[in-house]
Amino acid sequence: MEKRIIRNGLPPVLLAAVCCVCLGLLSGAGFRQNGTVSSADTVFAAGTGDDALLGSAAEELNLYAQSAVLMDADTGRILYAKNADTFRPMASTTKIMTCILALEMCDLDDTVTVSAYAAGQPKVHLGAPAGRTFRLEDLLYSLMLESHNDSAVMIAEHTAGDVKAFAEMMNEKAKELGCEDTWFITPNGLDASETYDDGSRRDHGTTAADLARIMAYCVWESPRREKFLEITRTQNYFFTDLEGKGSYSCRNHNQLLSLLSGAVSGKTGFTGGAGYCYVAAFEDGDERYTLALLGCGWPPNKSYKWKDARTLFDYGTRTYHTEDVFCLPRLPALRVMNGIPGNGDISEQAEVELTLNLAEEEKSLPALIRDGEKISLRVRIPQDIPAPVRKGEKVGEVSCLLGETLLRTYPVYAEEEVPKITWIWCVQHILRAFTFTGQ
Repeated sequence: MEKRIIRNGLPPVLLAAVCCVCLGLLSGAGFRQNGTVSSADTVFAAGTGDDALLGSAAEELNLYAQSAVLMDADTGRILYAKNADTFRPMASTTKIMTCILALEMCDLDDTVTVSAYAAGQPKVHLGAPAGRTFRLEDLLYSLMLESHNDSAVMIAEHTAGDVKAFAEMMNEKAKELGCEDTWFITPNGLDASETYDDGSRRDHGTTAADLARIMAYCVWESPRREKFLEITRTQNYFFTDLEGKGSYSCRNHNQLLSLLSGAVSGKTGFTGGAGYCYVAAFEDGDERYTLALLGCGWPPNKSYKWKDARTLFDYGTRTYHTEDVFCLPRLPALRVMNGIPGNGDISEQAEVELTLNLAEEEKSLPALIRDGEKISLRVRIPQDIPAPVRKGEKVGEVSCLLGETLLRTYPVYAEEEVPKITWIWCVQHILRAFTFTGQ
């Protein structure tokens, strides 16, 4: 018999059968053309301890402050809180934001001229008359060491043009840092309220949690952190105006620098509305903390803030230790709807392997923890995804949490490519199956 090879043509009956099979492949339950992606969360605990709960409840500290926070500066996790989210006036602790904005936006050698408005600021003030000029750097020492209110206004006007525009910059920066409960009106922290066009009224203030977060940024995250630390750690500073008409000396009033070996920075504050306030940063080996105290007594109880600060420092170093809590789940293969299986067998379900694609240096996650605490992993990947899938395509994420604090989020990627079943592929696939030779 004559040898025949069927390659590019099919009898009409067979062609109809091919079309039916293709239609079934594309619309069948196993291969939905419009696969629905439905997310799924899987949460489980890992680490030390017997169960997924945190360690024993934080002990009650006898603090004078109306609001207080001790924060892990590296993760932003709050280690101790007393009315942490209560909005209160913050007095001159405001000036840490004034300082860091000026450092990030201006040149230290800039010439700053005293305006009439700045010269009229109440004590504590530098006392320079309107028209006198200074180097910006000198005014930053005046701002942070002696807490001069007129220097704050000079800096704000130089940086943004006027105080109102500078306050807008302060509020924008606070939002960038995740501080949703902070509102700046002045650059010096004097008690202030403002009524806006819509009739709403807001006060100048923050929360202990937000203030600790801003301090962590100033000391360890800002591109100008080194200069911020240099200024705030200086004990004494002397300067003159550019005309040489006056001389000025500044002394650092942050007593914690001498009382506590681990203290690296801080800012005090007081107004009648705020009471004594304090924000600080300190280290204990590789462990980094910030603390914030609001409403920490009124005259004559000026020393309460130092007692509270030491209490929080002692609590942190006694209760917490640094541990590498890095751990990740085993990721299952992900179903790919309408995908071509790797072996080309259309009767099987297409799947794609998942990977986090982490470099070796990314496989570390140090955090301050108490004995018995555990890391929790929240895996968010869909139950299935539609084809086509590209290699390296992000398909989900794994979040690492300690308590309610998000420590880090890792993207989950497809490890390989999975093409989509198409009409052309179906026809070619069935043609290969029906191709035959005969005699």
